[in-house]
This record gives sequence, structure tokens and C-alpha cells, in this order.
Amino acid sequence: MHKECTKMEKRDAQTILREFTVRRTRQIIAIAVAVFLVLLLAVLYQRPDLFGAFSKDTLVLAQGLLILAFINFTAYNWLCPSCKKYLGNDMNRRVCKQCGTRFR
Repeated sequence: MHKECTKMEKRDAQTILREFTVRRTRQIIAIAVAVFLVLLLAVLYQRPDLFGAFSKDTLVLAQGLLILAFINFTAYNWLCPSCKKYLGNDMNRRVCKQCGTRFR
């Protein structure tokens, strides 16, 4: 039975590591997309006729909604795979500060 527990713990650790890697990858992609879109909207704010006519109020609203969407995505995505608590601002986290689960 001890070997089964060890295998099960190892499998759980591997599952948690895989899930953390997926979450981290999604977070990196979300950061890149959000930065690109915020910068694009900033350029459009300076030149609202670049891709058609946009009002500056619409562009500011779009930036605000984009930032809000990113914050909501991060709140949903950037959670510990084990205890489901927020992981904080460290993208290279090795251990969850809440439950001690190792990610590397």
C-alpha cells in the first residue's frame, strides 16, 4: 500500500505541475495580448482615424474594459492548482505561499 500512496502522490504532483505550467502559459499569453492591445488602443487614441473613425471616448472605454477583462482573467486563471488561492505577482513561483505545494 505504501508504494501505491507514493505513486498516487507523485501522480498528483505531476498533475499539479502540469496544471501550473498550463496556467502560467495562459497567463503569459494573456499579458502579451493585453499589452499589445493597450498599446494599439493608445496609438489609436493619438491617431483615431488610423483604421477608421473612432471617438476618443470609445477608445478610453475600450482600454478600461480590456484592463478589467485582464484583471478578471488573472483572478480566475492565476490560482494554485492545489488550494485554489491566488498566487500573487511572481510568474516564476516555485512554491505556493498558502499551501506549500511545489511547482518545480
